[in-house]
This record gives sequence, C-alpha cells and structure tokens, in this order.
Amino acid sequence: MAEGKKNEQRIIADNRKARHDYFIIEVYEAGVELFGTEVKSLRGGAANLKDAYCEIDGGELFALGVHISPYKEGNIFNKDPLRPKKLLMHKREIMKLTGLVSREGYTLVPLSLYFKGSYVKMAVGLCKGKKNYDKREDIARRDANRDVERAMKEKY
Repeated sequence: MAEGKKNEQRIIADNRKARHDYFIIEVYEAGVELFGTEVKSLRGGAANLKDAYCEIDGGELFALGVHISPYKEGNIFNKDPLRPKKLLMHKREIMKLTGLVSREGYTLVPLSLYFKGSYVKMAVGLCKGKKNYDKREDIARRDANRDVERAMKEKY
C-alpha cells in the first residue's frame, strides 16, 4: 500500500445537526467495531448519524442510534441497522470522558464517520447543548458573512 493511501480519509457520513445543536468542546477519534456486511454497506455510503449519541456503559463506549443500512447482497449475515456499535478507544481516554460527561450539560455525540485507510473511524465530540438564542446568533452570523461575501463578489 502506498504511503499516501494509508492516511487518506474519506468521509462516509457527517452529523451536521450536531454542529447546529451543540457547542463542540473537544473531538476524539474512535475505531468502530463492525461486521463485514456493515463495512461493505459503508463503502457504498449508506449511513446516517442524525439522531445518534454515545453512552459509556461498564467502562466501554457505545454509539447508539447510528443507522447503517443493510448490505444488499448480505442476506442472512446482515445485522440490525440500529444495533449499538462499540467504539474502540484507550481505557484512559474513556475514563477521562466518563469524568467529563458526568458534569452537567455535557454529552458525547458522533460527529462524523469516515474511512482512515481501510479502517472505519468515528469522530466523537464532547459537546454542550446550545440554547435557542445561541442558535439564532449563529444563524445571524452566518447570514452576515454571506451578505459580506456577496457584496465583495459584486464589488470585484
């Protein structure tokens, strides 16, 4: 395998709703424990992270609500599309996250699912929920930037 291919990232699914609903404090990378038919389905881009969240149970990290569509040719080997997916991280990182999530208002949210080389990885964000007025400020800022870009484009 060529050296450039080894670290190449190809995004499968992105959770844009999470970026709208939460302030992202920190981002962690985790491996995802999957079955063969799930990986084949992901190669076709059949994943949805919209209502997904992460939970720490017994010192292990799980992604819940991640939908991976069944593989067309998978027949009896297909798994439940919404089954909990175990995330692979170092024990020290999981313990750190347990302490951070125990604080009020913090949660773990899957931000994106991607291939890193031949491995499937998930970006997990330590997030704090936004209030409605925070969302309105973001929308106003985005509209203002769009207006500035439009004005600059017309001027030049």
